[in-house]
Amino acid sequence: MNLQLSSTDYLSILPMVILVVAGMIVLLADLALKPDRQPLTAWLALIGFVAAGVASLAIMDRRGLGFSGMIALDPFAQVLGLIAIIAGGFTVLTSFNYIRDRGFGRSEYYTLLLFSVSGMVMMAAANNLIVVFVALELLSIPLYVLAGFARPNLQSEEAAIKYFLLGAFASGFLLFGVALMYGALGTTDLTKIAALAHSASVGASPLLLLGAGLVLVGLGFKVAAVPFHAWTPDVYEGAPTPITGFMSVGAKAAGFAALLRVFSYSLGAIQSEWVTIVAILAALTMIVGNIVAVSQTNLKRMLAYSSIAHAGYILMGVASGNQTGVAGALFYLIAYTFTNVGAFAVLTAMAKQSGEDQTFPTYRGLYRRRPALAVMMLIFMLSLTGIPLTGGFIGKYYLFSAAVEAKLYWLAIIGVLTSVVSAYFYLRVIVEMFMREAEPERDVTPVNYRPLNFAVNASALIVIGLGVIPMAALSVVQLAAKLLVG
Repeated sequence: MNLQLSSTDYLSILPMVILVVAGMIVLLADLALKPDRQPLTAWLALIGFVAAGVASLAIMDRRGLGFSGMIALDPFAQVLGLIAIIAGGFTVLTSFNYIRDRGFGRSEYYTLLLFSVSGMVMMAAANNLIVVFVALELLSIPLYVLAGFARPNLQSEEAAIKYFLLGAFASGFLLFGVALMYGALGTTDLTKIAALAHSASVGASPLLLLGAGLVLVGLGFKVAAVPFHAWTPDVYEGAPTPITGFMSVGAKAAGFAALLRVFSYSLGAIQSEWVTIVAILAALTMIVGNIVAVSQTNLKRMLAYSSIAHAGYILMGVASGNQTGVAGALFYLIAYTFTNVGAFAVLTAMAKQSGEDQTFPTYRGLYRRRPALAVMMLIFMLSLTGIPLTGGFIGKYYLFSAAVEAKLYWLAIIGVLTSVVSAYFYLRVIVEMFMREAEPERDVTPVNYRPLNFAVNASALIVIGLGVIPMAALSVVQLAAKLLVG
C-alpha cells in the first residue's frame, strides 16, 4: 500500500516528533558524555522543549485533521500541548540542581520527562478514542517511573507503586468505555461520534452513555477528580518535588484536553444526558479538595488537595458545555500551570538535602531570609485563592460566568463558597512567611540557584501579567473554544 502523507499530517505531529527525538538524543548523549559533563543533558532537554514550544506557536493558526482524522491540528490542540511543553521546560529548570544535590542525577530523568510530555501533546491533539488511550499510556508510564525516581526513599517508591496500580485500573475503565462507545456507534473517531450524537436515530443510547461514563472514570483519575482522587496526596508527597509540580499541571492539562474533546465536542449534542453527573463531580471535587486541605500541615499534601479542588473548578467549564466554559477552562489551565509550577519551585528551593521538611513551620520567617522568594510565593498563593490582579482571578471569573450562563447557579455558588474556604489555607502560608518568627531548629535557608530562580520569577511575572493584561491569552483561548464547540 502506498502511504502518502500530506503537510497537515506532518504538521499535526511536529511538536510530538521534536520531543521524542529530543528524548532519544538525551538518552544517547548520556552514554557518550563523561560523568562530569552529564549536566549538559539537562540543557539538551531544555532545548528540546523550547523547540517544541516554538513549533506549537508556529502552527497555532493552522487547522485540519491528520492521519485520516486521528490527529487534530487546531488552536485547541496547540494551546493545551503548549501548556504541557511549558510545564516540562520549567520542570527541567527546577530539577537542574535538585537531582544533583540528592545523588540521583541520572539522565534518563530528562528522557522520561520528554516522552511523558510527548504523550500529553498527543492527547491534546487526539481526535480518536484509540489515540486518546495510546496517549494516556505514553504520558503515564514515564510518570510512574518519575514518581519513584528518588529511590531508595520509601515514600517515593510507595508513590510510584500507588500511582501505577491505580493508573492501571483507570486505564482499564477508559479502554472498556471506548469499547462500549464503539459498540454503540461503530466508530472511535470523535468527529464521527459528534455527527452520530446529533442523529435522532442514534441519540443517547444506554450503551453509549455507559461507555461515556467509563471514559469519564478513566479521565477523572488523571485529573484527580473526586471520587477518583485517593492516589493524589500520597503520590504528590512521595514524588520528587519538581515532578510533583509537573504532574499537578501537565497531566491535568492532558486529561482535560481529552475530557473537553469527548464531552464538550463529541457528546455536546446529548449534553442534557451527562451534564448533571459532571456538575455533581465538579461540586464534590471542589468541596472535598478544599475542606480536606484545611487540615493539612504539610505543604505538598495541602497543594495536592488544592490540585483536587482546582480540578473541580475546571470541571465547571466542562459541565457548562458552552464556549465560555471551554475558554474559561483553557485560560484557567494556563494560569494554574504557571501558578503551581512556581509554587512547587519555591518548595524545591526550600527542600533540604538531608530530607524534605515541607511542614508549615519550615516557612516561618521566610520573608526575612529571602524576601524575593517570599513575595513570589505570596503571588502564587493569591492566584490560587482567586484574588484580583492575578491569573487565577480571571480564570475563576470566566468559569463562574460559564456556570451561570448554563443556568448551573447552584454550581457557581458552590464554587464561590469553596473559594472562600480555600482562602484560609492559602493565607496561612502567607502568615507563616511574613508574620511569624522562624524556629531555630527549623531555620532552613533556601537554595539560590539561577535556573530555579528564573523559573520562580518568570512564573510570578506571567501570573501577574495574566491578571492585569489577560486579553492576549483570552483571544487565543476564545478562538480555540469557538472552533471546538462553536
